[in-house]
Amino acid sequence: PRPTPPDARSTSSPTSPPLAMSKLWGGRFTGKTDPVMERFNNSLDVDKVMWSHDIDGSVAYAAALEQCGVLTGAEASSIRDGLELVREEWAKGVFVVKEGDEDIHTANERRLTELIGAAGGKVHTGRSRNDQVVTDLRLYLRSVCAELASELQSLVAVAAKRAEAEVDMLMPGYTHLQSAQPIRWSHWMLCHAQAWRRDHQRLVQAAERMNECPLGSGALAGHPFGIEREALAKSLGFRKPTANSLDSVSDRDFVVELSSWASLLMCHLSRFAEDIIIFSTQEFGFLKCGDSYSTGSSLMPQKKNPDAAELLRGKANRVIGHNTALLGMLKGLPMAYNKDLQEDKYALFDSLDTVQAALKISSGVLATLLPNPERMRGALNSFMLATDLSEYLVRKGVPFRETHHISGRAVQMAEQRNCPLTQLTLADLQTLHPLFTSDVMSVWDFDAAVERRDSIGGTSRRRVLEQAKELADWATGAPQ
Repeated sequence: PRPTPPDARSTSSPTSPPLAMSKLWGGRFTGKTDPVMERFNNSLDVDKVMWSHDIDGSVAYAAALEQCGVLTGAEASSIRDGLELVREEWAKGVFVVKEGDEDIHTANERRLTELIGAAGGKVHTGRSRNDQVVTDLRLYLRSVCAELASELQSLVAVAAKRAEAEVDMLMPGYTHLQSAQPIRWSHWMLCHAQAWRRDHQRLVQAAERMNECPLGSGALAGHPFGIEREALAKSLGFRKPTANSLDSVSDRDFVVELSSWASLLMCHLSRFAEDIIIFSTQEFGFLKCGDSYSTGSSLMPQKKNPDAAELLRGKANRVIGHNTALLGMLKGLPMAYNKDLQEDKYALFDSLDTVQAALKISSGVLATLLPNPERMRGALNSFMLATDLSEYLVRKGVPFRETHHISGRAVQMAEQRNCPLTQLTLADLQTLHPLFTSDVMSVWDFDAAVERRDSIGGTSRRRVLEQAKELADWATGAPQ
């Protein structure tokens, strides 16, 4: 029969162990821990998000201990039932943290022992918090990675949908923040979507590399009771057990890899945000941010500030800083486990929480942008067609290096006359090269210019629509 839980809000229980025994490491200590050290050492506020994964790990570990004869069937059953009661308390929000619960692993085992008695103390046989912590962390991050991958797909889907619907809007493309060539508004959206898809691919790859089970490695030297680690790994959904017990408990490559991934993603979101910030200024006026993602000024009533975009840009610094902190923490650690590694969760969890919020905000910002197609088209200028002018002569057999120089002289002529490039006459152009004929005037057409770039990845209408469809299919999981 399942044990009946006492009131989970109670601060004591007839079967509660004394405080010294509530610590997993307390046996050889006689003095009390300094209260400041208690707080300094406590990580429960951060790692309690892994409560369910810690229970999953202990349920699987109890089954493995039963299989290798460490636990009797009755003991294993009692432990499983007790752990499910602990899970229920967490799920209902009635789990009570007590003095001595320095982390989620201690808290769950303490509560299990309160519920089922001495058998609860057997669940840790052959297991160290060293392999327990890193197993819980991998389990937790596996679920977080799945959530983040879904958010990225949603963001790409928003970009693809808008790109298809707004494909006929033209805007200036920039290099060095100087107007360069005409492009499609959709092309700009999809360039960011391509970066986000790469972020998704890297996340999936990182999650796959992380999907190995360290449980059964002990503190550093392996398991003494013949536990079947392959079966244990399979029961927890891991691809395989880790190969070296020393490496298993000290490896935080996957933490740094996810932190680095988060840093690069935030760089991509920051660049997206920077474009929005610039394009939404009165000087550009290409777009307006939706009211849901903007704020005003406490002094100037006319202001509409792109705060969501600015926060995306600002929070990238925070995530990058966490990545630097993790690398700095790891670089000098001797093998194997050291308590420094407790700090990995502070940095990584905050980074991943920030990324998750940033992805939701980015989707909302992108979905509610209000483009101004007239203003974007009005910002196109004749000098953005100088490359097309040089390519006109290339089509007549003139080497590009020569045509580049000729087109540059045409730009110089227009600048000296303080007129647009399009106001140069055929006679003017023929002073630069005799192969200019009357059909050169067809070059001065922005729509034709973007259509001429018709290779894969170019700005022509069909290529942009192809790209939008391919990204939309990818984001929704449709066959490609």
